[in-house]
Amino acid sequence: MASFDIDGDLVRKLADLLRETGLSEIEFAEGEKRIRVTRPTAAQAVAVHAPVAAAPAPIAAAAPAGKPASHPGAVTSPMVGTAYAAPEPGSAPFVRVGDTVKAGQTVLIIEAMKVMNPIKAPRGGTVSEIFISDGQPVEFGEVLMIIE
Repeated sequence: MASFDIDGDLVRKLADLLRETGLSEIEFAEGEKRIRVTRPTAAQAVAVHAPVAAAPAPIAAAAPAGKPASHPGAVTSPMVGTAYAAPEPGSAPFVRVGDTVKAGQTVLIIEAMKVMNPIKAPRGGTVSEIFISDGQPVEFGEVLMIIE
């Protein structure tokens, strides 16, 4: 078995990159060597979702066939996972249609690989449409909501 020397400087650089970008996980690969650095998020501490027995209730009416991905206020999913509208089951959603949000405010959580990732509003404004329902699987790049 080949030995694997850990590059402490690389780990520190990756950790700094996590802090700068707000990501919760990063992986670096070079040949056969892989280094994964993760950090807990505030959402992990407060958002523990149990499986839902009943079908989740939609937050807003179903989106029209052509979701406005090019809309300047479109909030898109940065990953594949399960979207949650509230910090925990049974609590009020982070936002509803008509709510005013500030840039950087958490509007959803996406669970990916058992990590709860807060999705922040990229800009301030009013939530005009929500295209997902609580507990719904989402794809990378999928439009989640519109903030006008």
